Amino acid sequence: MAQLQALHESGQSTDANLRSVQTEAIQRVLKEIDEAFTRIADGSYGTCLGCRKPVPAERLEILPYTRYCVACQGRTTA
Repeated sequence: MAQLQALHESGQSTDANLRSVQTEAIQRVLKEIDEAFTRIADGSYGTCLGCRKPVPAERLEILPYTRYCVACQGRTTA
């Protein structure tokens, strides 16, 4: 949220296209975080949406809002 606020406050000092791309990226991450909270509430947090196996704790520590294990993430982006 602080990054989003800083982007809006930067005004003309930042390239408008770059600011737009950064804003979209931040909003995408915030949406993924909200979705992770939903998975926590419904009890599905930590389960890969691809293979339905537990996502390793190490991966969740690095990327706590991830929806996929490493193998399934690779398949979704390929």
